[in-house]
Amino acid sequence: MPAGLEARVARSRVKQEEGQVVPFTPLRDLEHLLKVAGSITQDANQAWAQVWREFKPLVTASGVVLPKAKDGFVPSCGWPEFLERLWLLKHYIDSIQRICEKQR
Repeated sequence: MPAGLEARVARSRVKQEEGQVVPFTPLRDLEHLLKVAGSITQDANQAWAQVWREFKPLVTASGVVLPKAKDGFVPSCGWPEFLERLWLLKHYIDSIQRICEKQR
């Protein structure tokens, strides 16, 4: 969050008593959406890391595909779990896109 916006959000916070309902303001709504997007992004990065770990033995640090990849790729976790990870990654990216486009 940009520093100026962060300061405005911090100043706009209303001290709330327990059980008190605080109405959404544009800044509070933005803060909420940023937290949701951040959480989804963290999940997406974890899913990507799991997928990348499967490919990592077949490529060099610079991204060159090694000759042993010619034999074919079979994920160590098995195809169903690997494909589920790809599906989750797509789901996370779609969710972030909907938040960015304000589609709910």
